Amino acid sequence: MAISNIDLHLHTNFSDGISTPEEVVNNAEELKLAAIALTDHDTIEGCPRVAKACIERGIEFITGTELSVDIDGHEMHLLGYFIDTENDALIRETSRYQKNRTDRVFDFVWRLNSLGVPLRSEHVFNLAKCKAPGRPHIARALVEQRFCSSMDEAFARYLRKSAPAWVPKVNANFEDAIRLIHQAGGLAVMAHPGLNKIDSLIPEMVRAGLDGIECWHSRHPKSTAKRYRDMARRLDLLMTGGSDCHGPTNGNLPIIGTVPVPYDILNAMKQRLPRDAQSYQA
Repeated sequence: MAISNIDLHLHTNFSDGISTPEEVVNNAEELKLAAIALTDHDTIEGCPRVAKACIERGIEFITGTELSVDIDGHEMHLLGYFIDTENDALIRETSRYQKNRTDRVFDFVWRLNSLGVPLRSEHVFNLAKCKAPGRPHIARALVEQRFCSSMDEAFARYLRKSAPAWVPKVNANFEDAIRLIHQAGGLAVMAHPGLNKIDSLIPEMVRAGLDGIECWHSRHPKSTAKRYRDMARRLDLLMTGGSDCHGPTNGNLPIIGTVPVPYDILNAMKQRLPRDAQSYQA
């Protein structure tokens, strides 16, 4: 019997992804994925288009987002699943997060200008064409305007933490973000914990209402995935997983579906949902 796989961590060009919502769903259909979730950064605006495309292709769709949050001075990403994209508080708060992102682009450009790099913020926004711009868009603009030869160079010379143009991020408090996701009827999951290296803070998140951790991820080796599965069992947390695909990069195919996550994981998530929350899926 064939195993149905899912991918619960995907991005589109509504944040820092390359692909349109329809292209993401086309890729999912080609790979015969049973279900996908859209988790664009600090926005839910791409969800209706992904939902429509999934309905047309018979793929189950889970509404989602990926919020940037702070915990005890550390930045981490919080995935929200099965969220009501029409929830007033969620719309209001993600709009505020998007304003923070836009303001940060202006600050990055100002610092670049002060370093003698005459990049214009308008070029970044025209390239991004979304309400959740980020450093990848600035890096692409630097390459397009020939101030850097590659995105890697842009990050290394200007955009990484401690680089001369670095601008700190203004993030939500993790407790407020967990509360917001729950208020929107969703499940709050810590994204790619193996990249954050703040395992000692996970019990604090659990006390604040964290529902799960992303065990399977494209940058989690098998040993790391196992460690977080063991932790999830110990702390009674849900296990989730996904590729964190941002579309085709550097001439490579998109990595959607390359992290095998069985459909049973999604069933377990549904069991934890409030009774009326399962309506927020296609």
